[in-house]
Amino acid sequence: MAPLLHRDRELAVFREAVDGLRSGRPTVASILGENGTGKSSLLGAVVEMLPPRSRVLRARCHPSESHFAYGMVRQLFDPVLSSGERTRRQFDRASGGDGAATHDLLLDLFHITRDLVADHPVVIAIDDLSFADTPSLGWFSYIARRLDDLPVMMVATLPGGTPAGPAGPAADLGKLPYARFVQLRPLCATCTADFVAEAMGAPPDVELAALCHTLSQGNPLVLRELTSRMLQARINPGEPDAEQVLEIGTAALSDTVLEWLHDHDPVASELLTQLAVMGPDTDTTVAAILLSQGEPQVRQARRALVQAGLVTEGPPVRFRDPLIRAAVLSRIDNRTRIGLHERGAALLDRLGAPAAQTAEHLMLTDSDWGVPVLRRAATEAVAAREYDDATRYLRRALARSDDPATIHELTSQLGTVELRHDLDACARHAEALATTAPDLTRRAGSLLDLASPALAASTVGVRPFVTTAHELAAVADPPREPLLRLTAQGLLSGHRTGLRRSLRMAVSGARDAAAQEFSGALAAMVAASGRYPDTARRLATRATGEGPREDRPAGTGLVGAALAFGWTGRPDEALDVCARILRDARTWDQPDLHALGLLLRSDAGHRRGEYAGSLRDALDAREGAELIGARVLATAARACGARALIRLDRAEDAAALVREPTTPTDAHPLVKSMVLEVQGLIAAAAGDHATALSLFLDCGHRLSARGITNPACLPWRAHAARAYTALGEHSAARTIAAEPSASHEHDAPDTRQPHARTVLTPAEQRVVELVRQGMSSMEVAERLCLSKRTIDTHLGRIYRKLGIRGRHELSGALGL
Repeated sequence: MAPLLHRDRELAVFREAVDGLRSGRPTVASILGENGTGKSSLLGAVVEMLPPRSRVLRARCHPSESHFAYGMVRQLFDPVLSSGERTRRQFDRASGGDGAATHDLLLDLFHITRDLVADHPVVIAIDDLSFADTPSLGWFSYIARRLDDLPVMMVATLPGGTPAGPAGPAADLGKLPYARFVQLRPLCATCTADFVAEAMGAPPDVELAALCHTLSQGNPLVLRELTSRMLQARINPGEPDAEQVLEIGTAALSDTVLEWLHDHDPVASELLTQLAVMGPDTDTTVAAILLSQGEPQVRQARRALVQAGLVTEGPPVRFRDPLIRAAVLSRIDNRTRIGLHERGAALLDRLGAPAAQTAEHLMLTDSDWGVPVLRRAATEAVAAREYDDATRYLRRALARSDDPATIHELTSQLGTVELRHDLDACARHAEALATTAPDLTRRAGSLLDLASPALAASTVGVRPFVTTAHELAAVADPPREPLLRLTAQGLLSGHRTGLRRSLRMAVSGARDAAAQEFSGALAAMVAASGRYPDTARRLATRATGEGPREDRPAGTGLVGAALAFGWTGRPDEALDVCARILRDARTWDQPDLHALGLLLRSDAGHRRGEYAGSLRDALDAREGAELIGARVLATAARACGARALIRLDRAEDAAALVREPTTPTDAHPLVKSMVLEVQGLIAAAAGDHATALSLFLDCGHRLSARGITNPACLPWRAHAARAYTALGEHSAARTIAAEPSASHEHDAPDTRQPHARTVLTPAEQRVVELVRQGMSSMEVAERLCLSKRTIDTHLGRIYRKLGIRGRHELSGALGL
């Protein structure tokens, strides 16, 4: 027989009892423990240590035989009474009749027992005494109290952690001087590791031993089943697959302890199922209502689960380990589980439970009655900043709704949550709002809640705002605030939709928050053109002025003002505005605005030559943007960080920072140009000036196409000039470095002498050189990163200055 682990103290009790048996002293011992703790194994070990020639009477009780009178007694005495006819008649008489445990019957059975011990010690070993029939239990109690002068050892196994089992068969024996109660404890972690090592033939990995102890809770039966299944699955004890072991352990637990509980204590099994379905910290009152059982029955079932080591005593009641709950849930078919969750959700809703608790059950059902509950739960989750839960609830509510108005409200609510959680998802919800709203006014109002300046960095994200602003501007009497705010959102991304109508409203109306947002966005657009820096600064100052308190952060206006100050040579003012943006972002819990504020502060710090600080802000902005799924902002932050690294002579680190991932296709041209600029600087640092020049010219082309001609935005011309110089093209370097403001001058007739080459500006001379090489206007525009219209304007002015009619007369007019 295999040695028992962790049973030294228990075996010592029985060694003492066996020594007493040899000396003619009786013992009545009860082995207490839950199913699988090794009661039967210990009983077998006791039989093995008996003195020679001991007579052993054994019986194993079962619930299916509990209604047979004296069924247990027959198991004990049938083997020893089969040969004596007189004794057989005595036993038949004792166990006959109606089975009532009269004194005469019990006395006859006692005489039979005393006759058996005349020559040899007798051991009566009974497994699962609690399942014995009532007359046999009466015999057990009667005979146990009359063993003072008999060499008899009675050993019985009982469930539970107290001397009184479910039927109380040992409750009245506690005061007997020869009574012993042995409580089996779970195996400790060390014994568990020894058990696994012996069963699998090799020392287990430390994590495997700990996992086996957690799965089995020190229960030898579960542990034996677990190791057997691991051997069948060929688990390597030295390098186990934790996920596979977890799966095997869950199945082993389900097929041992839980199966036994299902067969022998249905109420406790059903209570365990309800607790598993309802989840942690479930009130047992709720479980009792769902069970349709009385409080006493639920109390007894709960006690049984505690004694089995499945749940804590509480309150509140919790599973001792999450794996136990997983095992219970694995035994429930999907249809039954859905029904249990639906019943639980309905009950919790009636009892006024927290919306989140009810919502968790609704998430696992097909019910469509809980949309209001899911919305309340989402609101509570947002207040607790648990945005993952809020989005889960709202998505399920959307899936269960078919009313257009409700769908629009849910989409708007989900969009505001995703603004803090997943910016790209927020852009998709804004697009949905722009197409599902029942009317223009309601659509505009819903989009205002999503009008984050961070969305302006994406061409897809800003599209619904621009579209709605265009429709509002076409209305005879548009609402002022929505038009100004939505137009500001478009201006921040370079779109002029609704500009004229909004400008008239802003000038003629009150200087409110909406007007300030519009002023800030307009300041950024004017500053990007480079034509009116003073106007851009005045607009930016107006946007940052103290206005009426709002129930939302003034993000768009402040972001536009920060850009305008940075692009018009006022980085100190830009930093002040960034501080306000970051303060508002923290106050209003706007992670999108916080990431954008860090990005702007990084840019302003770079303009002041504070490259280390600029790098820190850029990396923090990247981290914040990635947390909320803002791919475009993360790309811009990487570009700003790489630019600072280049200034810190860390070109290799800069290259690694912008290498992956690729620039999003929906990124604003300014963001794409920032990446191109950084890539060009990296190529130039590596000595590849031809590639650098191509990247700088591509950068300039994208900016010019969007109307961003202020060299303070991105100094691509200066970079390109240095690349031309490095390549030996000094004339091209002088031309590309020239200020492009000439293209914005008013056309006027020129009265100067046409044949003097000195009348042409450097920019015009460069255009002439390229035209004389046979290039078309479009080719010249692409080469100089200007628009075709600008090249045509240059040519018109050149023709007037030289007094000619076309490009075929250029050489003659210049004397070439």
